[in-house]
Amino acid sequence: MIPDVIANPAALRRRLHEIRQPNSSVGLVPTMGALHSGHAVLLETARRENDVVVASIFVNPLQFDRKDDLEAYPRTMQQDLQICADHGVDLVFAPSAADLYPQEQLTFVDSPFLSRHLCGEFRPGHFRGVATVVLKLFNIVQPDRAYFGEKDAQQLAIIRRMVADLNAPTRIVAVPTVREPDGLALSSRNKLLSAAQRGIAPVLSRALRGAIQSIESGTRSADLIEQSAIAVLASYPEIRVEYFKVADPGTLEPIRQIAGPALIAAAIWLGTTRLIDNICWLPAGERN
Repeated sequence: MIPDVIANPAALRRRLHEIRQPNSSVGLVPTMGALHSGHAVLLETARRENDVVVASIFVNPLQFDRKDDLEAYPRTMQQDLQICADHGVDLVFAPSAADLYPQEQLTFVDSPFLSRHLCGEFRPGHFRGVATVVLKLFNIVQPDRAYFGEKDAQQLAIIRRMVADLNAPTRIVAVPTVREPDGLALSSRNKLLSAAQRGIAPVLSRALRGAIQSIESGTRSADLIEQSAIAVLASYPEIRVEYFKVADPGTLEPIRQIAGPALIAAAIWLGTTRLIDNICWLPAGERN
């Protein structure tokens, strides 16, 4: 059965007040829609760990730095609702921009230190928009847990730090990246790729795996790892590399010599579609 869809924040609060029992838990899965198997894993995890599951579907204009990107973002509401139903979602919060931003937004959540590298360097204001809307969702839903994919590593780091710094009573649950059989990380933006671009796209994950193999083989120079990976990507003229970086997983600052955990992160363009991916490397002694 399709879950109830609520657009108004106050109405959602009232509904949650009605159904939330003492000592019960609420899990929130924030999304921008265009749901895929990666989102399904987030929903499944939330369903397994909570008494009530809320999924939000909102294409947040505050986090888009280009109007054409906002307009092109895929919107598949009916399919999204069916996926929510199939994975046991209790309530879908699907506000309009007017519902979440009824007046000009004059207050924002910003993390300039964590957003100055990687994607933040190329998408000014993006993570301010992300953090602001996520805190709004936390205030509306008041979840015990919120679920985010590891594919968006910088977003995850910023939200974790926001929760810690602002004493938000929500536990952030990170869910591993879900991939296609050929290694491509699942993303709503994959729907925008042409057939030819889709055939090329898995080279991004291959370049990341190659970087991990280099580290495992003893390479510790981030410059050498980055240059080697960029050469792999550059062998495809259809690809424009935005960045390929080795960074500290906690601070997201660039690493020059790898002496501990390392985040290998990249962003590329295939035509007008931007793809991101990452892999985290841990020294043998720090692996589970």
